[in-house]
Amino acid sequence: MAYTLIRNGTLIDGTGAPPVAHAAVLLHDNRIHAVGTPDTIPVPDDPITELDAAGGYILPGFIDAHVHLTTEGASVEKLVSTPFSLHFYQMVGRLRRTIEAGVTSVRDAAGADLGVKQAVETGLVVGPRLQIAITMLSPTGGHGDGWLPSGIELRLAPYPGRPHGRCNGVEEVRAKVREVLRAGADVVKVATTGGVYSATTQPTHTKFAPEELAVIAQEAAFCDGTKVMAHAHGAEGIKNAVRAGFHSIEHGTYIDDEAFELMLARGTFLVPTLAVHLASLEAAESAEKPAEWAIRKGREIIDIHRENIARAYRAGVRIAMGTDTAIARHGTNLRELGLMCDIGMTPMEAIVATTKSAAECLGWEDSVGTLEAGKLADLVITKTDPLADIRSLEQVENIAVVIKDGQIIKDRRDNAA
Repeated sequence: MAYTLIRNGTLIDGTGAPPVAHAAVLLHDNRIHAVGTPDTIPVPDDPITELDAAGGYILPGFIDAHVHLTTEGASVEKLVSTPFSLHFYQMVGRLRRTIEAGVTSVRDAAGADLGVKQAVETGLVVGPRLQIAITMLSPTGGHGDGWLPSGIELRLAPYPGRPHGRCNGVEEVRAKVREVLRAGADVVKVATTGGVYSATTQPTHTKFAPEELAVIAQEAAFCDGTKVMAHAHGAEGIKNAVRAGFHSIEHGTYIDDEAFELMLARGTFLVPTLAVHLASLEAAESAEKPAEWAIRKGREIIDIHRENIARAYRAGVRIAMGTDTAIARHGTNLRELGLMCDIGMTPMEAIVATTKSAAECLGWEDSVGTLEAGKLADLVITKTDPLADIRSLEQVENIAVVIKDGQIIKDRRDNAA
């Protein structure tokens, strides 16, 4: 049994409590044994390895509740010309960049399969712990359809570990949920509206009927209460998902007052993904620009999205951090924190959304998200004070130490050997 004492840092524990100066965290193997100050933590008789935080800030490992590790960049040409197996090799670097940015847990919202998750769990590759959706359920003509007017389908190829998500009618959606869960999905992802990157839909389009959504939620609940997340931009699609009992709304662009009331009554999470529209418009100026329809729709909704997420925050809707990283480069996830502050959140609230609230959104609040005795030893040490400069976390070099499951993944302290 191994003990590690992290000392000489300021503690921001993820609960929203005030920072604690001159703090210490005692790890025992892969768990947090005690949190406090050097004079309050009981010292075991066993040998202890000390880790000097060098005056930095000790926080829980950050959590991104919405990523897509299978893709990076917006180029349609690149997507259709990339060999199938190359995606998996490319994910190795993306996983590494994500965890070195301080993100120790992610919810992959379609793309990564059970093999990717197991590769991380067994230590074959280094990356954050994964919760996976595998594929996104969509009706014909929905956001996940991929059909183009030419007759070509623009989507990642299905295979046994990642079945396609297209389904229609109560019995088809019932079978599809069972198929996705059989493939190892931890969460069910459903497109209840159109989207920005689908050629034949608009974000305001409502997809799936209420009776189809009810069956999806029912089938997921049968499997030990598996949660359902909704890709949802339009107001009606958002409200249909909340009424059906879905656990989280992703994007929420046209969220309205009625949706606020429903979400507050049911405790539904909102995962805003503020970074994705900004990344899309930045990509429009790059060599690998998105399709014209995606650029046009992105420009139309970016300000609406920001304004309505600000309204949701003011209304008290539960917000969990998620980036929809796929267009943006993986490892830039913490850009989202500054964007959340732009819509009115305080730096502490943004941190809580990226730790405690995100863990609750994933159903992992008993294991990660806050620095408390008994939880998994997922921590980061930052060189800068995120409460004074939240955007300093966007610079990966300011993430000095990353510990996941008690193992040091990254150590870039100035005094490190």
